[in-house]
Parts: sequence; structure tokens; C-alpha cells
Amino acid sequence: MNQLPKIIKTQSSVKQTMTVEVMDEYGDMMEKEIACEHPLTVYLNWIEVVTLMTLGERPSALVLGYLKNQGFIEDISAIESLIIDWDTNSAAVITRENTEGVKKQLEKKTVTSGCGQGTMFGNVMKKLEGISLPTPTIPQSQLYGLLESLTHHNDTYKAAGAVHGCAVCKGTEILSFVEDVGRHNAVDTLAGEMWLNGETGSDKIFYTTGRLTSEMVIKVAQMGIPVLLSRSGATQMGYELAQKLGITMIARAKGHRFQIYNGKENLILDVKGGTNNHQLDDSHKPTHKGDTDSRKKA
Repeated sequence: MNQLPKIIKTQSSVKQTMTVEVMDEYGDMMEKEIACEHPLTVYLNWIEVVTLMTLGERPSALVLGYLKNQGFIEDISAIESLIIDWDTNSAAVITRENTEGVKKQLEKKTVTSGCGQGTMFGNVMKKLEGISLPTPTIPQSQLYGLLESLTHHNDTYKAAGAVHGCAVCKGTEILSFVEDVGRHNAVDTLAGEMWLNGETGSDKIFYTTGRLTSEMVIKVAQMGIPVLLSRSGATQMGYELAQKLGITMIARAKGHRFQIYNGKENLILDVKGGTNNHQLDDSHKPTHKGDTDSRKKA
């Protein structure tokens, strides 16, 4: 088993929402929750790498997942310490790995479509060439059960909005769920958590509330997860990368509706109709062309 890094926190947590007074369209005053953003500047062997804007729910996992997904570190057993200091809004990682090339890597960064200005670096795409993902089998009924399980999460979103949620799932079970102000932060947090726990992704499904961009597909592939599920849509590059990497991409997934962009042969259509549990009733099926068109516009 890999030796885990020594994680030191000078402040265990920061608040994720705060109450403010707002006025509605009728001039009435009310109290509402809003999501908090905390800057967290990441240092790797004293080199400043990035400043992440985050809710701060699981900062250690976020930092490790970010550094791993960007290709800055590879060996978790080489990490000597990770210090989270919310007084200075900083995270310092000390590793025995050779980090002489970090500054050069930082010069090659590409700004992506990730909310909060996510970044990917030049060497990441090259490392994806050796990734081989398993071929999943997904019963339609299982997918409906998972979507039902996911409705019981998103606590911060329900209270304050303005955040994305991501989850690592198995079957209909939510193994870990996290929210953050950017979906790339949420996926990095779960990647770091899996890395710390020594978990593999071959039998997992990754869920996000955000759109399926190239960044999301790349990070899920790095986690070794073969299925990517979202309640939002997909981008052209995300779609093409899913095809290239063999990721089953399911978008617009909510309730009993979904659209498979890639990997449709992996879905088992075991729901024949009816209204019990996860079965699809006739109200979810278009009755004529107008219904189909209206669903496409939704």
C-alpha cells in the first residue's frame, strides 16, 4: 500500500454558504443563502502553480486531484506533506518527485471552457494515449435508479444555487458526492479522493451536473472511469474525445430521459413500459413529430 502524504490543516474547514438580505420584484425583503468562493493558491515544492476558487469542502483531495490530473505529480507515496492554510488561503505540497519541469509546463497551459477558468496542460493529451478503458454494460433500469439516487444530493445547490455537483457512482449507489463553484474543481476533488483511497474506476460511473466538455472527458479518462453521465449537454470536442477514448457518454439525463452520444451499444433496454419504479410510461414518449421537436429544444 502506498504511504499517504502527511496532511496538515491550520483550519479544518471554511463556510460554504452565507446568508444575505435580498429584495424581490415586489420590494419585499428576505434572507437567502449564497455560495462562498475561497481562493486557494497551490504551491508545489514552493513553485506557485495556480489559484483555485473553491467552496473549500475537501481542499486536500482537490489539490491532489488537480496536480495529478494536470500531470504535475504521479507518485502519491513520494508526497511528504500537504499543508492547507486557510489563514493565508494557500496549499503547499512537498514531494520527492522531480519538479524541475513544472515552470516549463506552466508556460504551455491552455485555458479551457471549465467555469472558473479551468486549465489543461500540454503533456496531458500525450499521456491519454496509453489509457485503455473497459467496456461497461448498463441496464436502463439501473440508470433510472441511479438518477433517482442523485436527486437526494446537491445540498448546497438546493440552498444557494451557483454550484456544480459531481459524483462517483457504482450501480445505483452514490459512493462520493461533492459540490464546488466549478465543475472542474468537483471532478479534481473526487479524483484526488480516489487516489488517496487507492480506488480504481473500471466499475464506476461519473456524474456531473455540468456540460460534457473536453476537460471533463479527459479527467474522467484519467480516473479510469468508462461511463460519463450528465444532466447537461455535450460539446463537439467532448464528444469526439469520448469516441476516441471509448467513454460511454450520456447527456441530458434527468428522471426517465437521457441521450446517449457515444456507447449506445453498451445500454441494455430492459424497461418495456409501465409506471412501476424505474419503468418508462407512455407520458415520456413523443406521440408525434411536434412532441419530438419540443423535446429536442428542451
